[in-house]
Amino acid sequence: MRLIDELHTTTPAYGRDKILEWLQRRGYQVNHKRIRRLMQIMGVMAIYPKPKTTQKAKNHKIYPYLLKNYAIRRPNQVWSTDITYIPMAHGYMYLVAIIDWYSRYVLAWALSNTLERFFCLDALNDALDQGQPEIFNSDQGSQFTSLDFTTRLEEAGIRISMDGRGRAFDNIFIERLWRTVKYEHVYLYQHETVPELIAGLTSYFHFYNYERFHQSLDYCTPAEVHFGNCPRHL
Repeated sequence: MRLIDELHTTTPAYGRDKILEWLQRRGYQVNHKRIRRLMQIMGVMAIYPKPKTTQKAKNHKIYPYLLKNYAIRRPNQVWSTDITYIPMAHGYMYLVAIIDWYSRYVLAWALSNTLERFFCLDALNDALDQGQPEIFNSDQGSQFTSLDFTTRLEEAGIRISMDGRGRAFDNIFIERLWRTVKYEHVYLYQHETVPELIAGLTSYFHFYNYERFHQSLDYCTPAEVHFGNCPRHL
């Protein structure tokens, strides 16, 4: 599962058949049935360029996508969220994060060993304790279309935007975050226990927000851009 996750993160266009071929060429005795089962556990689906860790619920309201040709000019204009699979030395967890589109600042994150909505709500509440956006964007997964999640946003006066089918890169900033987190931390350390993973991610996200320079941010950190104190812009 770790190898599948690494390959999918590097080459997101690969579906089941190419993943199978890649593993078999490296000596792994696997077949289509096993690869399909593991991909289902991980939430990875062929034809999608990202792990589909969220699944739609038929009876949940779907909100329109609001960000087509939308100019992002300041912090707290648009936040977005997503869930990704996190491999561990023994087992796995799911990670949700909320990111500000303009600054790339990670406002909140949470871990869970299931895809129930509650850890997403925890992350949302942590983020809203710090402020609120004008628009909140997500995919159409049941965690984000659930009534308690959307009600929390609407009661705060936040407009809800949801990616449409086939709009694979609408959450591109958080997709880049996942690649960064995995290559710079998750794959390097392969934490043994959940407390170790929590401590490791806590340290990494602090580094990401406050110390890691972003070329796309004119070599400022996300925190410097988010709070308007980048020395290059003063």
